[in-house]
Amino acid sequence: MSDNKKIKWYMLCFMTFSTLWGFGNVSNGFMYFNGPQVIISWIGMFILYFIPYALMVGELGSTFKSEGGGVTSWIKGTSVAKAAYFAGWTYWAVHVSYIASKGSGGLKALSWMVFGNAETYDSFPTLAVQLATLAVFLFFCWVASRGLNPLKKLATIAGSSMFVMSLLYILMMFAAPAINPNGGYVSADWSLSNLIPNIDITFITNLSILVFAVGGIEKISPYVNKVDGNPARQFPKAIIVTVIMVLVCALLGTIAMSMMFDVADVNANFKSYVANGSYWAFQKLGNYYGVGNLLMIIYAACNAIGQFSTLVVSIDAPLRMLLGDENSRQFVPKALLKQNDKGAYINGIKMVAVLSGAIILAQIVVPGAAAVLTQLNKLNSVCMPLRYLWVFVAYFMLKKAGDKFNPEYKFVKGRTLGMVLGAWCFFVTLFCCITGMYSDDPFTMVLNIVTPVALTLLGFILPQIRKSQDAKELASGSAE
Repeated sequence: MSDNKKIKWYMLCFMTFSTLWGFGNVSNGFMYFNGPQVIISWIGMFILYFIPYALMVGELGSTFKSEGGGVTSWIKGTSVAKAAYFAGWTYWAVHVSYIASKGSGGLKALSWMVFGNAETYDSFPTLAVQLATLAVFLFFCWVASRGLNPLKKLATIAGSSMFVMSLLYILMMFAAPAINPNGGYVSADWSLSNLIPNIDITFITNLSILVFAVGGIEKISPYVNKVDGNPARQFPKAIIVTVIMVLVCALLGTIAMSMMFDVADVNANFKSYVANGSYWAFQKLGNYYGVGNLLMIIYAACNAIGQFSTLVVSIDAPLRMLLGDENSRQFVPKALLKQNDKGAYINGIKMVAVLSGAIILAQIVVPGAAAVLTQLNKLNSVCMPLRYLWVFVAYFMLKKAGDKFNPEYKFVKGRTLGMVLGAWCFFVTLFCCITGMYSDDPFTMVLNIVTPVALTLLGFILPQIRKSQDAKELASGSAE
């Protein structure tokens, strides 16, 4: 690769940071972990989980630098083709609940833009909201089936805008007291005793929120060997600096929100704050600066575009990764491989419509739109991190293989230590996903359990269908 195509380590920092972080992570951490108490939780999660996770991705990316399939390629290189199929299936399957949440999130953002408050949307009957969400979802399924994906560029623009809004919020909130001393800020208790989290069932079952927030760094793996200079030194430097940047934003964002919201009020109206907290934050910020709802409207517009464009991308991209991969295609029923004249996997999109549509319709019985969004937020934190498990399986198998592979960059050189670290991150992820399924609400708990279990079983059933199809074709060919 020529030098002009190399990436400076600090550019990789920015790319990784903008991919990983957003205001929603700050807001969720604050709401779910008693405000300022999330600070110690963030620090622990970064040191014990995120840093080793990120550096494992670096070594895997360096080992399989010529492969373009990401985690699926890593599993194929360290294991067998069927394991690679399950890795690809998991990556696709976890998007089923994620897709179901995007329509609700987009409608919520539009409601804030139009009405400027939380009450209007939350007062709509759940039946009407979920039917509207289903209609939006089916429309975007049609968009994906027509190969009309200009929204992919909008998703990138919206993601960048949300990233900028996150940084802007922190800067403006810290400057607000100097500009408007009488803004009515909250005085949080910053004593050490108040910062130490209470390790109870609520804390443990919410850890999946933090795991979900810091996951997904495997997206940058293709750039490991494109870093200018010595990747063995420059890549870990970029990752460590990125981790510091993300941690600083998490901490400063938490402090900024502590100046706005009383933790007691958050806990008393938890579902409303989870559903509306980020909008209230920008609405209050606008009031501090005397611009009314302007900042909130800008944030809501960015969020609406991001939610709807991500909906299309999430219907289309994971499906193409699963059904377009040669390792996976041999285990998938042939009907799912059918493409229309636009190149879209039309039967695959129908399967997405059925599975994600079922989640949307199931929530008709949930009392209130705010409760629906809270439920989907937790369901995503249970399902989405399951795809990270394959990263740690791949790393464990990579280190187990010993000297079979010789990557340019290595996180750790020791075979045993590498296997231990891979196993550690695997079990932390699995533990957080399983404990995250718990809920005081029986319906929410059932949904949190049934969704990943049903999708896993479906992943086992499809290869059996394909095996039966191949056997019939072979028998038919032999008879002829």
